[in-house]
Amino acid sequence: MIRQYINSIVNCQSMEELWDKHTEKMAEYGFDRLIYGLTRYRTSSSLGDPEDMIILSNHSQEYLDMFIGQKRYMDAPMVRWALTHEGAGSWAMINEIMASELVSDKERQVYEFNQRHGVTAGYTISFKSVSARSKGAIALTGQKGLSQADIDAIWQEHGRDIHLMNNVAHLKILTLPYNGPKRALTKRQREALEWVGDGKTMQDIAAIMGLTTATVEKHLRLAREALAVETTAQAVLKTAFANQMFILDNEL
Repeated sequence: MIRQYINSIVNCQSMEELWDKHTEKMAEYGFDRLIYGLTRYRTSSSLGDPEDMIILSNHSQEYLDMFIGQKRYMDAPMVRWALTHEGAGSWAMINEIMASELVSDKERQVYEFNQRHGVTAGYTISFKSVSARSKGAIALTGQKGLSQADIDAIWQEHGRDIHLMNNVAHLKILTLPYNGPKRALTKRQREALEWVGDGKTMQDIAAIMGLTTATVEKHLRLAREALAVETTAQAVLKTAFANQMFILDNEL
């Protein structure tokens, strides 16, 4: 079963296909609501613009509008844990955090918000970072009606397999093209960035694409605006991070 799952994930050609398969598999173990997040723009004081992150979830839109849209995740105890740890963490530690005199009002508000939405028992997996600025993690929420003790018992029996499958899914996500709707590029914008990445001059790119240099410059300017960056070099880097450079059209 695990081999079959891993084989199917390795062969996924899109983020949507992978996420459908992964959420279905995790539900078999009692985790029916997931949030995956990956940033490559982390600093000492920020996780970067949410629009530049990869965020995948099957939680309700109402929950996501508050948790992600209003950035409540920044004060979520297990998110804070994930930023300084690697591996799997039981949400049993949340009760310990809440009992601490050091817990902030914002952390308590997030805790109460999750309680109201039935996000009460689960595990968080913090993935090994590939650079100082990147961080990925996934929150696995147990089905409503399951206590943390129930979830811990499931993890005791299947945790190694669940951890392995999530690591495989994470590593596959790192290879798949992804751009949020507000960061989408046209084919011409992407092509112009690819030629810049190949070291071509503006005149070279104009000749290769059969355009004037002014039109090439326009495509690059619109690409910078779409990606919310100031320089073309930054646009190339951000596009490469999103695995949107030199991709086949049928993979979009």
